Amino acid sequence: MSAQTPKFVSIVLPCLNEEDSIGICIKKIKDVFSKENIKGEIVVIDNGSTDATPKIAAELGARVLYQPIQGYGAAYIKGLDEVKGEYIIIADADDTYDFYEIPKFVSLLEEGYEFVMGSRFKGNITKGAMTWSHKYIGNPIITFVFKIFFKSKFSDVLCGMRAFTKKAYLEMDLKCLGMEFGIEMIFSSMLKGLKITETPINYFPRKGKTKLNAFKDAWRYFRFMLLFSPNWLFLVPGFILFIGGLLALIFSGWGYLTLFGHKFYVHAMIFFTFFSLLGFKIINLGFFAKSYSFSEGFEKKDAFLQKIYRKFTLEKGIFIGFSFFSLGGLLSAGVVIKWVKSGFGPLNEVKLCLLGLLFMTIGVQTIFSSFFLSILTLSRKK
Repeated sequence: MSAQTPKFVSIVLPCLNEEDSIGICIKKIKDVFSKENIKGEIVVIDNGSTDATPKIAAELGARVLYQPIQGYGAAYIKGLDEVKGEYIIIADADDTYDFYEIPKFVSLLEEGYEFVMGSRFKGNITKGAMTWSHKYIGNPIITFVFKIFFKSKFSDVLCGMRAFTKKAYLEMDLKCLGMEFGIEMIFSSMLKGLKITETPINYFPRKGKTKLNAFKDAWRYFRFMLLFSPNWLFLVPGFILFIGGLLALIFSGWGYLTLFGHKFYVHAMIFFTFFSLLGFKIINLGFFAKSYSFSEGFEKKDAFLQKIYRKFTLEKGIFIGFSFFSLGGLLSAGVVIKWVKSGFGPLNEVKLCLLGLLFMTIGVQTIFSSFFLSILTLSRKK
């Protein structure tokens, strides 16, 4: 702890039937406040407990708030909106986190950090504190995906013990009411450019029954990450489908595509055409999503895409779309001419028909997508 004038600290604990542990947590926090001469408050948010949790908390001097809306995020938002402290530390009320580490978090905030994450994986996870599947599968995978999607350096994005300033909380403007609130906080702190760091912490077996639903909660985490990462949700799979389908279509049309000794021709070409069209459609949705994300402040500026947007005009989009449509039209016209010259007899021009169809459809989609993208980017061009 530094020698400067200490800030008022708010410890926020969300609760749902934690009568076995809430008293232990509050006593530890009060002990830390007393030993470290920290001025602060303990805010307990009851999220619909049917046991003695709120009664115990109130008797021990905590400020008890009630949140009838169910959800991890809903409980936290209720409490964080009403805290009095300039510094805020949050943690679960199941006695899994070591509240004697509070001074470490406060010291880092006093050093100028605006958001401090705890890391159980850099600290000590005691025996029985975390299941094998959570320790070696769930948490590492979610943390790894978060790192890839958002270029994060955090080693434990699901850690529930973290600290931040009241000013930082207001800047984050958090909205999620469920378990994804935790990673929304990290995502928002990075998006707002807050000064962030990570510190090792200890983690212990919980007291009482767990409220986690492994598969449901994991899906909510992944859903959040996908929704706020248009590149990985739309552009990456879109380009893979479009380019892969187009190349496969071309090579199979000339009989060069071979797999396991089998050459792909007409039937496979139909599927490859579908993959290309599907991929191109997904790419369009990706650009729409990124435009919306930029305008709403959900995503940092992408230098490459910003360059595209600066050079993009509706007229250029229409020209490109018309060019593709014309190319497809010429290929289709060539097939019709051959058909006429053959006296309207049998044809074997599936490759040209599919390529013509593909390019004509891409052209039409490009024209109308250009109009829609122009609508989305109007505000940035004012």
